[in-house]
Amino acid sequence: MAVLQKGYSLTIILAVLTFGASTRWLLYTEQAPSAWFSFALCGLVGIITAYAFVWISKYYTDYKHEPVRTLALASSTGHGTNIIAGVSLGLESTALPVLVISVAIISAYWLGNTSGLVDENGTPTGGLFGTAVATMGMLSTAAYVLTMDMFGPIADNAGGIVEMSQQPESVREITDLLDAVGNTTKATTKGFAIGSAALASFLLFSAYMDEVSAFANVPFKEVDIAIPEVFVGGLLGSMLIFLFSAWACAAVGRTAQEVVNEVRRQFIERPGIMEYKEKPDYSRCVAIVASAALREMIKPGALAIASPIVVGIVFRILGYYTGQPLLGAKVVASMLMFATVCGILMALFLNTAGGAWDNAKKYIETGALGGKGSEAHKAAVTGDTVGDPFKDTAGPSIHVLIKMLATITLVMAPVFL
Repeated sequence: MAVLQKGYSLTIILAVLTFGASTRWLLYTEQAPSAWFSFALCGLVGIITAYAFVWISKYYTDYKHEPVRTLALASSTGHGTNIIAGVSLGLESTALPVLVISVAIISAYWLGNTSGLVDENGTPTGGLFGTAVATMGMLSTAAYVLTMDMFGPIADNAGGIVEMSQQPESVREITDLLDAVGNTTKATTKGFAIGSAALASFLLFSAYMDEVSAFANVPFKEVDIAIPEVFVGGLLGSMLIFLFSAWACAAVGRTAQEVVNEVRRQFIERPGIMEYKEKPDYSRCVAIVASAALREMIKPGALAIASPIVVGIVFRILGYYTGQPLLGAKVVASMLMFATVCGILMALFLNTAGGAWDNAKKYIETGALGGKGSEAHKAAVTGDTVGDPFKDTAGPSIHVLIKMLATITLVMAPVFL
């Protein structure tokens, strides 16, 4: 982890230097000579945000820090206390990232607004562009963050190969340590992804407002949630995130049951598997999982695509009959806004809780609190099982959902007018 951190720190230094040079080269203008420097600072805000997200995720999911150790300690009193501690850790882990993203959006917008770029009426126009530059700043270290993400599955698969090839316990101990680091890097990448999704969604939301203005030929600057229909749109947007997450987790549960039944069937029909005298039918399990992965995501995918379109068209018709122009567009804007806010919080909760549960188990497997096979370890395995659909299915899917909702509303905007 220390080596990866050093690499990331070096990436950040290079990103800051090249970002400064790029803004001077590409964004210098005679009308506002100091504007490039404001935008360079916006880029710096994005880079700092990325670093903060990575650090916060590491703090909440690495077993060298207090939160995961507290979660492991909760495992020593049973399965229930492990789940309670994991859920509370996940909920708590949303606070710092939200504060960071809030400061980032406001400071980038303010830096852009004070850059000296103005329109023909003298109104500052650089605010939104400042947020866009901050998003670019955050994504400037994406290549290295992806490298850290790749570390996780490679270490995980190495551990699986070591176990299947019956290597000595000492080899498995090494891959376990690497796997624990991999869990942390996966969690940090997911934190980074949701942070960049939050910044990007703010831009896409503003783009949606502009597009509605352009098509309707009337100013569309704010969304008033005191209007009942608009408030309902917000409620529907929030509900969408919870329903999507529920369906994603339920899909994992159903498929896991199928796999467990198949494994039990094989143990009964081929008793020699446990003594390594017979080979299991691996392809059957792989087929169950692969087909379920494709089949089970049709419903959540359809929900995500159809919801904003249906809501927009229904409220457009309602607005037509009640004499409220642009009602469809306003309700969809509210839906998008609430879904983004709710999605960011939900994804942070699911990703961090899942990563922490996994590493609490890994921490106990290093010999702490009784080590492998102890009651604490059994409770930690339960937590890890709950955490897997959180961090590997529902959590990462929400990043895609947020961006997809923003894109669909942007593309379909004329239909809602």
